Amino acid sequence: MHTQTLGILADGQILGMDREIFWTMIGWLANAIFTSRFLVQWYATEKRKEVTVPVLFWWLSLAGALMFLSYAVNYDRHHVFIFAYAFTWIPYLRNLVIHYRHKNAQKVCAQCSQTCSPKAIYCQSCGAKLPEPGMA
Repeated sequence: MHTQTLGILADGQILGMDREIFWTMIGWLANAIFTSRFLVQWYATEKRKEVTVPVLFWWLSLAGALMFLSYAVNYDRHHVFIFAYAFTWIPYLRNLVIHYRHKNAQKVCAQCSQTCSPKAIYCQSCGAKLPEPGMA
């Protein structure tokens, strides 16, 4: 009889795969996700012709860092590797929180429907006065 603990079976398999193969695949997937964030940022910068960091960069950073941490804790078990990813997810998560708070605080111009900065007093598109915070 097999006992199952967190998806790890008594015969050393995870989700029907050998434990080593499973964690090696997680490690490579984490590497691919973490590397892809640079391509996303590079593309966004080239498209806008100015340095920009899109929100997808932070999502890929968070996913890659958490997958690397999981790999380090569950397979590699080396304290240097674990420590390297133990806290990197914090600024990624913080940047996502800041992004979504800012996005939700955007003002919409009643005259032209332009989305404006939360701190804007007048619409940058048509010049109409924007509503005060809390007044919509």
